[in-house]
Amino acid sequence: MLTLANLFILLLLAGIGAWLWHTHGLRERALAAVRQHCAKTDVELLDDNVALRSFGLHPDARGRQRMARIYDFEFTVTGEQRYNGSIVMFGRHVARIELGAHPFPAPPQPPHQSAEVIRLDQWRREHPLHRQHHH
Repeated sequence: MLTLANLFILLLLAGIGAWLWHTHGLRERALAAVRQHCAKTDVELLDDNVALRSFGLHPDARGRQRMARIYDFEFTVTGEQRYNGSIVMFGRHVARIELGAHPFPAPPQPPHQSAEVIRLDQWRREHPLHRQHHH
């Protein structure tokens, strides 16, 4: 027979299960946002993981306190050192992604081109069709 206490426990377990399912979906959304941000900023996400650091009140862009989840992750620039980053989520929405202090890779340098001096009289001899006729 189903008593009121058993019903309460059943509803409590169902609520906890639904909350865990919802939390897992938010973590997956945070991970997808971090992957995209790392690709855009040309760094590599390590371990393909975000870890929940805290859950609580956090100021939004307008300074209002809102419930937020803060996840930590690690990334690398060169593959040798690990750096820390974090993402703040207000529900399903990304509030902010921060990358810890790290070196920026040097932009690729264009191949070195040597400067060559071209003598005009030599060029005219080699390109006779380009002579201008003055009248």
